[in-house]
Amino acid sequence: QVQLVESGGGLAQAGASLRLSCAASGGTYSNYAMAWFRQAPGKEREFVALLSWSGYTLYSDSVKDRFTISRDKSKNTVFLQMNSLKSEDTAVYYCARGSVMSYSPTQYTIWGQGTQVTVSS
Repeated sequence: QVQLVESGGGLAQAGASLRLSCAASGGTYSNYAMAWFRQAPGKEREFVALLSWSGYTLYSDSVKDRFTISRDKSKNTVFLQMNSLKSEDTAVYYCARGSVMSYSPTQYTIWGQGTQVTVSS
């Protein structure tokens, strides 16, 4: 029943920042883990960051200290603040909801449509 819609992607220069949003409808984030994944053409979907219902966060080594995942519960929205962008961050970014905390995309059952992030150098 719940639907997720990502937004905020676009073209950015290396070193710049972008903030992605994931708006949920038809439900809430209560007692679910929310995560961001990304996928470049010809590559597997890659874990980026997660946020548990209790506020625990986890980041991939490639984005830690640069990206921050957060939530606005009043708006049922999850954010991914991306700073110090690199060309290797170029990908389609997806938000997802799962019943357990995991870096594996197979553990998430609800996905957004994705938003393109392109970083130029």
